[in-house]
Amino acid sequence: MIRTTLALLAALVAAADVDFVSTWRAPGSEPLNFAGRKVAAVLVTDDTNLRVSTEEALAREISARGSQGVAGYRILPKELLADKTAAQAWFERAGIQGLVVLRIVHTDTTKVYSSAIWASGYYNYAWDFWGESWASVYPLGKAREEKTLTVETLLYDLSKGAPIWAGVSRATDPKDPQRYVKELAHEVVKLLDKDGLIRKGPR
Repeated sequence: MIRTTLALLAALVAAADVDFVSTWRAPGSEPLNFAGRKVAAVLVTDDTNLRVSTEEALAREISARGSQGVAGYRILPKELLADKTAAQAWFERAGIQGLVVLRIVHTDTTKVYSSAIWASGYYNYAWDFWGESWASVYPLGKAREEKTLTVETLLYDLSKGAPIWAGVSRATDPKDPQRYVKELAHEVVKLLDKDGLIRKGPR
């Protein structure tokens, strides 16, 4: 099943490269003990079809690493997406212990991501980040002459509410932004596995 899914995603993107321009890991962070535990996958976007397909792909990748990946749309009602208090309550009731969030960012000018940004401001607490993210959703609308698609990805340990890992990917004029984001979900979990943060079973 996993092999079939990966093959399908690879065919969909048709050689679209995922380029990480910046990554960050919390100082002193250890591999997270999420084996058998629930980790939610969330894409911050107002495009429901894109959110569902990406969250399902990301949840499958997380499950392949020994955790229970759960697509965020299965937990939180659509009308409560932008309500951080409601989101926290629903995720807690569902027993979610980890959170991987992808957020599409519109950039007309280049934003520099330093090693300090993830540990400051609204990034520093999962539910503050949630509230700010859904308050400024970037719509995937009509194409312009040149479009830069930037996606932030954060991994939170919800027992602390703190970010453990973050990354930024960027693509200029991707032929199909939806396919790019779904392939990104695959590459993000591969990178988390490589960094020893979400492991693929016993080693």
